[in-house]
Amino acid sequence: MRPSFHFGLWCLGLARAETQTTAAERACLARHAAGKKRLVEIGVWHGVTTRVLQSTMAEHGVLYAVDPFPVGRLRFSMQEVIARREISRAHDRSIVWIRTTSVEAAREYAVAGRPPVDFVFIDGDHSYEGLRGDWENWSSLVASNGIIALHDSRSSAGRSIGDAGSVCFTSDVVLKDRCFDVVEVVDTLTVLRRQCLSKTSSSAAGHP
Repeated sequence: MRPSFHFGLWCLGLARAETQTTAAERACLARHAAGKKRLVEIGVWHGVTTRVLQSTMAEHGVLYAVDPFPVGRLRFSMQEVIARREISRAHDRSIVWIRTTSVEAAREYAVAGRPPVDFVFIDGDHSYEGLRGDWENWSSLVASNGIIALHDSRSSAGRSIGDAGSVCFTSDVVLKDRCFDVVEVVDTLTVLRRQCLSKTSSSAAGHP
């Protein structure tokens, strides 16, 4: 369905916000985000998974929703309009919208000296270089025992995506990173837990 057509139907209440995640993947995200205080989502799209994370995180937690939300021919982002409206209907918990690229958001987070995050969901650019940028810039900002969940990181019974750049990078780099252990896989989702801190995360931990 064309984005503009879907947007029109959504405005009329005839279509729902869209997501490429499965129900099982969203349930997995909810389990691992439960009680987390500092969360980051890379790739918001229509805000479906944003709502899931927001509904299960710690009561006084903060969720950084990162997406450049490119402007279309109508000079606004239909995806951003849908996402913000969907989130406004959700639980009244803190969310910070960051309209920029994942790499730039990570750099700004590090420069600001904020404490390590304890949950990151990466569902943005699924190319090899795209996931490389996400991983290299955010993995070092994750706290000890923190979680990183990667969407479209493996094939599943319902989706054969072995040639996708994100799958190849996960296999080539992520699964070989000794600082992270795989704790769960669900459909195309891979969930990893950090076992050791980098110098970046350690130095940031002392900041409020």
